[in-house]
Amino acid sequence: MESSNKPARKLTLFLILGVLSLLIGLFFSYTAFTSVSAADGLAGMYIMLGLIPVILIIIADRICVWKFGAKKVNKVQFYIAGIFILLFILNWIRLQTQQ
Repeated sequence: MESSNKPARKLTLFLILGVLSLLIGLFFSYTAFTSVSAADGLAGMYIMLGLIPVILIIIADRICVWKFGAKKVNKVQFYIAGIFILLFILNWIRLQTQQ
């Protein structure tokens, strides 16, 4: 029973978001590649190139989980995500007050 629960303990926020963005990005880039338009094919290539940083973040995440443990890494990742959400909200408030 312990061994079946062990992979779930290694999950982190960035791993889950990275895998989801990889799946969505690969789906949209494939649909753009298969279209007739050259501009859509170019958009598909840009989507594929945009997935390179996601792969690098997933690799860095796995190295940090291996070195520090999933619990500590997940705590730091939630702090990072919270800071980005806070900055997004502050920027939205700034844009609303400029009008």
